[in-house]
Amino acid sequence: MSSGTSKIVESIMSEAQEKADVIIQDANAEVSAIQAKAEKTAEVEKTKILENGKKQSDMRYQQIISEAKMNARRAELGAKEEVIEAAFNQAIGELKVKASSGDDEYKDSLSKMIKEAADEIGGNDLIIQLNEADTNSLKQDLSASGSDSFQLNGINFTVGEPIDAMGGAVLKTINGDIEVNNTIEARLERFKSILRSEVAEILFK
Repeated sequence: MSSGTSKIVESIMSEAQEKADVIIQDANAEVSAIQAKAEKTAEVEKTKILENGKKQSDMRYQQIISEAKMNARRAELGAKEEVIEAAFNQAIGELKVKASSGDDEYKDSLSKMIKEAADEIGGNDLIIQLNEADTNSLKQDLSASGSDSFQLNGINFTVGEPIDAMGGAVLKTINGDIEVNNTIEARLERFKSILRSEVAEILFK
């Protein structure tokens, strides 16, 4: 190969090498840019994932705390309910004992319950129903007169059939159209919500 030809070849190779170097440099730069963009995008996505994960974690934490508080509240209310119910049962037991004793205190209470029911129902002729023990006691008191009727506060009472009750009385008109239940059980039921509040106030103040 002549020297002229060699120079031409060398020139072509040199230019080709320069072009190749430029192409490689551009490619490397593009690869670096792509990598940098990918790394930035990945970092952004990573941050989003971490942020979303933290949000979900915080939400789950708050949910667990809320459920725990709710369960604790339910347990507290349930425990208080048991205590209140136990207090009621104890009071009912004591009332049964008091009513069955037939002492003067119970008799005074029974007279007041009869008067309350009579005032509510109105009328001058009423039927009175008591539990079996009170009915027998009243009939024994009336045995001397040979009648099942008696007067109290200007009202004529006729003793009716015994009822199943701890104590107190059921009063009704002669025709049975109007009836007032003033037994101990009925009074407890009527005033239960008020009594519960008072019991709770005493027990948990």
